[in-house]
Amino acid sequence: MESWMVFAIGMVVGLSLGLGLGFYLVKQAKQNAEQLFREREKYAREDMDRMVNSMKESFGALSLDALSKNTESFLKMAGESLTKHTENNKQEMGAKKELIDQTLKSMKGELDKVNEMVQTLEKDRKAKFDVLTQEITKTASETKNLRETTHSLKNALTNSRVRGQWGERMAEDVLRLAGFIEGTNYLKQQTLKEGDRSRPDYTFYLPDNHVVHMDVKFPLENYLNYMNAENDLERDKYKSQFLKDARQRIDEATKREYIDKSQGTLDYVLVFIPNEQVYAFLNEHDHDLVDASLRKKIVLCSPTTLYAVLAVIRQAVDNFHMERKAGEILELLETFSKQWFKFTDAMEKVGKHIDNSQKAFTELTTTRQRMLEKPLNKIQELKENEKLTETKTGAPLKIITNQDSH
Repeated sequence: MESWMVFAIGMVVGLSLGLGLGFYLVKQAKQNAEQLFREREKYAREDMDRMVNSMKESFGALSLDALSKNTESFLKMAGESLTKHTENNKQEMGAKKELIDQTLKSMKGELDKVNEMVQTLEKDRKAKFDVLTQEITKTASETKNLRETTHSLKNALTNSRVRGQWGERMAEDVLRLAGFIEGTNYLKQQTLKEGDRSRPDYTFYLPDNHVVHMDVKFPLENYLNYMNAENDLERDKYKSQFLKDARQRIDEATKREYIDKSQGTLDYVLVFIPNEQVYAFLNEHDHDLVDASLRKKIVLCSPTTLYAVLAVIRQAVDNFHMERKAGEILELLETFSKQWFKFTDAMEKVGKHIDNSQKAFTELTTTRQRMLEKPLNKIQELKENEKLTETKTGAPLKIITNQDSH
């Protein structure tokens, strides 16, 4: 950030110096042109004076009469020479003036470009400087808030009660992330026995009425002192004390009645370390701590490892419920199978009855129908052959056939 500001200031100063130098060169060029013009006039006068003096010296010995006769001629020649010389000087000065004007015009154009670039850079610098000022102000405010938060956290962690609450808060965040629900998957501050002061911070439900307990209080005061130590001697002192505190905490968890098979507890107790950095520090500086705690049936858990343990517990519970439900489902399937066989037997009987009915119906619509239609057909033939058109009552005789009945 400081390098950028130095670069911007250098750019502005350099451009300012360039502008000043350009204006100075323009002014100097004008002064040089004027000085050159004045020197040309001076040289012309001096040449004229030398010419007159030379003529005076050349003709000094002549008589006044001859001199007076030739003076006009000499003066005319001198005037013509001076006029010609002056005209040449004017032409030369005009050409140089035109060249100087072109140079000045070119320099003015370049200076205008430089000025425009300086203005653009100044606007950009101002905008970036405003943004930089805002960012610096924001960073300073955030740094102040972070410093205050760190100071508050440091003061809080030196208090054992607040430290325990902070550990519980970290544990609850992990529990919520793992999908655990209080009262369903775990209990807090559950008294183990009547009259017993042993109360684990968390009790997790396991399959088949088993439980596992966890404590979240962990000594961090000497670790904070170690982090704030100003020399190696103090750091070694606080490191040794912190490692000693960690082992004492494991011994305390061992002495409590967190393992009781008659109450359905597992053979292990969880001790939560609410910070990954602290957990890594213990593993780095006390390589035997984890193995020693396991020999004492204590499992040290950081937030990450606690999440893994909770995931295993959740999967075990889900598998147990699934197995139990699978048994119930198998029983229901067996009952369904028995009822299904009975249903199929009944369906077979009904099917046989339907087949018999179908056969009887087919016989009625085929054989029996044909046998009934034969006499009717004979009567129809008699009607057509003997032209029986009337009955005894005088009404036409209508023979009803099977087709007419439909």
